[in-house]
Amino acid sequence: MRKKRKHEGTNSRKHEGSALVIELNAVIVAVTDGKPRILVVQHPDHPENADDQKDSLPPDALPFGPLDPAADRTLELGLRRWVRERTGMELGYVEQLYTFGDRNRDPGELEGGPRVISVPYLALVKERQLSDMGTARWQDWYEFFPWEDWLQRHSSVIDEEIAPALETWIRNDPDPESCDRRRERIEIAFGLGGTPWDEEKVLDRYELLYETGLVPEQARDQELGIEYERESPVSSVELSTESSGVSLVRPMALDHRRILATAMGRLRGKIKYRPVVFELLPRNFTLLQLQRVVEALAGVGLHKQNFRRFVEKGGLVEETGQWETKTGGRPAKLFCFRREVLRERPAPGVGLPGVRH
Repeated sequence: MRKKRKHEGTNSRKHEGSALVIELNAVIVAVTDGKPRILVVQHPDHPENADDQKDSLPPDALPFGPLDPAADRTLELGLRRWVRERTGMELGYVEQLYTFGDRNRDPGELEGGPRVISVPYLALVKERQLSDMGTARWQDWYEFFPWEDWLQRHSSVIDEEIAPALETWIRNDPDPESCDRRRERIEIAFGLGGTPWDEEKVLDRYELLYETGLVPEQARDQELGIEYERESPVSSVELSTESSGVSLVRPMALDHRRILATAMGRLRGKIKYRPVVFELLPRNFTLLQLQRVVEALAGVGLHKQNFRRFVEKGGLVEETGQWETKTGGRPAKLFCFRREVLRERPAPGVGLPGVRH
């Protein structure tokens, strides 16, 4: 029988007669030195922090806090409040992602705790130093999703590790028709077999790796007896992160990597039709800085001249008359976001012109 754990965070908020807890999660994104970074903390309620493993640290988690039904008029105001209280940051751009409420998604529910409903938000900020947040730190989001970085790592991670493991999963299915469906799903998700890579399918790719046992969260949840319902469930696969040789680590607490995947896909899609990327830039910036931020988020390289032509002709930016001299080369013009474009175009996004795979 599994040892009963002591919980000091989420499950300590349960009340007599209450069977439901509303939790707010924050996917706080910044881009620094061309790297997309998220704020992470350590989750005190996670099984890895059990008494019998007190010497090991719990995995990274997204920042989270409870909704105060009495004080918080809206969920977003609740999120802004506790982020401000715990980090000192005033959030600017914020949007709600989804609602995560699968039964037993928090292991404490298996031990009689309340069902935990998480409402995550995507927030875009400029990175700032963290002085009093304990374990909180900024982390490159590709450390959790290395296969999503087509600027640097896609060949080694997908071609050498993921694709061979998924090919074995296909061959393990005795039903030819099912094999075809598996192959189709893999090729669409990972841009294989001549199918173009779709950078927005972050969640699809993570779900496929989870269902086939190629990420450590699946084995962890299976050991705990946690099952997630799927729209198109697949049969159990004889692969694991150990037996396949695939090292798709770094797990996150609970289902937080699933939440992060949702945020990444949403943001990658959003930059194509809304000017949200400018939330991550200083007021004045060079076109190269703008391109580097877009490339960091999308995980793909862009053709320099095509990108600049698209941005300038689309009326997204305007010259400031100033120059950036600290470029290591020739001075570069400084631009700013041209807000009038919001009235001129229904979908004033930056897009991904001239993608280089």
